[in-house]
Amino acid sequence: MPQHNPDLRRLIAFTHDLIVIVAAWWLAHLFRFNFDIPHLHLESLKKTLLWVIPIQAAAFLWFGLYRGIWRYASLPDLRRILLAVLTGAAAVPLGLFLLQILTGVPRSVLILDPILLLFMMSGSRLIYRLWKERRLYGLKGLQGNPVLVLGAGDAAVGLVKELSRSIEWRVVGLLDDDQRRRGLILHGLEVLGRIDELPAVAEKLNVAHAIIAMPSAAHGDRRRALEICSAAGVKALTVPSYDDLISGKVTISQIRNVELDDLLGRDPVTLDNEGLHDLLTGKAVLITGAGGSIGSELCRQIAKFDPLRLVFFELNELALYNIEQEFRSIFPDMPMAFMIGDVRHSARLAQVFAQFRPTVVFHAAAYKHVPLMEQENAWETVQNNVMGTHILAQMAIKCGVEKFVLISTDKAVNPTSVMGASKCLAEMVCQALQQSVLTAEKNAQDGEMPGTRFVTVRFGNVLGSTGSVIPKFREQIARGGPITVTHPEITRYFMSIPEAAQLVLQAGLMGGGQGGREIFVLDMGEPVKIADLARDLIRLSGLSEEDIKIVYSGLRPGEKLYEEVLADDENTLPTHHTKLRIACARAVDMQWLLELIAWIDGHPVLSDAEVRQWLTKWVPEYSHGETSSNGDDDYVRKIPA
Repeated sequence: MPQHNPDLRRLIAFTHDLIVIVAAWWLAHLFRFNFDIPHLHLESLKKTLLWVIPIQAAAFLWFGLYRGIWRYASLPDLRRILLAVLTGAAAVPLGLFLLQILTGVPRSVLILDPILLLFMMSGSRLIYRLWKERRLYGLKGLQGNPVLVLGAGDAAVGLVKELSRSIEWRVVGLLDDDQRRRGLILHGLEVLGRIDELPAVAEKLNVAHAIIAMPSAAHGDRRRALEICSAAGVKALTVPSYDDLISGKVTISQIRNVELDDLLGRDPVTLDNEGLHDLLTGKAVLITGAGGSIGSELCRQIAKFDPLRLVFFELNELALYNIEQEFRSIFPDMPMAFMIGDVRHSARLAQVFAQFRPTVVFHAAAYKHVPLMEQENAWETVQNNVMGTHILAQMAIKCGVEKFVLISTDKAVNPTSVMGASKCLAEMVCQALQQSVLTAEKNAQDGEMPGTRFVTVRFGNVLGSTGSVIPKFREQIARGGPITVTHPEITRYFMSIPEAAQLVLQAGLMGGGQGGREIFVLDMGEPVKIADLARDLIRLSGLSEEDIKIVYSGLRPGEKLYEEVLADDENTLPTHHTKLRIACARAVDMQWLLELIAWIDGHPVLSDAEVRQWLTKWVPEYSHGETSSNGDDDYVRKIPA
């Protein structure tokens, strides 16, 4: 059926249905009289047909049968045909009765006609669709890449149906661990066996690709499927996540390469959306470090809650430009402001806070790269991470901000690096300021508004963030290797950037009820060996350790072998959210804070060694360690007692 001219296509379809109306009316008479219509009824057939045609055609037009395309005929189209035919079946005898010509029509004809009409109209459309798809996809489909689908659940069935029209892929079978499904035929394809039988099935069918279609399965099951594919030399692909599918953002046919997030998969975050609406909707929200990995994702998550205004505060011009271009495109109607500035510049902060009056502040700006901050940049790290937090937090108190959320790190726990110690001090700065706010509230007169509530959120590494090992490993693989890992046993906690941002929002909502001493600790799951992470990336790239070597370079200055989420003197309390716990940190007062700020202000610049020496005073658990190798790949972190 011609596709280039919609009007011509509709005319042809309408003409076809007019012919079907005539054929159905005539065949109904033939069947009634055993293919020998008496002359008297033949005259009645001709006379009534002149009225049957316009009545049925009007019903077809009324139900919009000519707005669709036959090539895509589906159940909704058949439902419209059924309704149109039934309406016509009721209207025809009524019209003939009113015209006083119904007496010559046998009752059986009135029953047979709509049945024949329904089968002929729906059948012709389905036949056309089958012919069109076979012509478009049949020969090309035979030339497509053969592929196995791992899984035989709803997602796999939907994928097989979608790929039946693909010119790139040709599904040759399914594999599933549920023995009850073995031998079943799904959309013409057989469930050939268990997933661990992939090597034999792939060799037998000469298959080089497999699609893991188990979006709702546990990430351990998906990881096992990937490992089986890797062992069999079969390139693994996967379908979008279950969350993306049910949200409607993507379709099952949008297969993609397996990413590291799939291997380190975690249960989805459940958010208190109603509470977050109360916190963010209709409020001005300011995010420092808005162009960074966590800051930008926070902005994306906050934008979903329709804030009064989103204020992006960023020192890096390029990062701010990039986030501006993204948000101007995706959220053109949302009020936004993109401000360049340094959190240590109090005059600039005063200008921004006075102009936009933020109700909630998320402080994500910080120097975070451990080795870079450890050498030649230690004093700048303290200035930015500690003094910057103090100046920003004071401005928040002065301008009546309701919630101030500090993004901290697990490296602040028993720190061995300048960066970790500086973030520990930033946490303590917020705790001291919270105590001053609470004291002021006690002395305030009745009716005065409560002061700023400080919330600290502590978590580990996020996948793909700025400074993460993941982009570095990918670059090394692209260059042909080797991948450099500091130590065979070094481990880190990982979560995805969206998950981290969502939990920061949830913690921001829940925080403010422990007198400023609570630190929200995110459930980071199980620690991951960096060496295993490197092997996963090599495998995901379709290579092996023979192609890309892993070289151990030794721990860098300030680097821990294992990360910790709690200090020695901290305990955690559960919350109503399964992925958030509260660490009750030691109390600090304003006198301590005043002495700290006086120390920082009293030194225009300090050497790295001087910074480390002074940090041992301000952060008692801080211990600067040197790293070395004894030549036998036995790396030891030496920490002074």
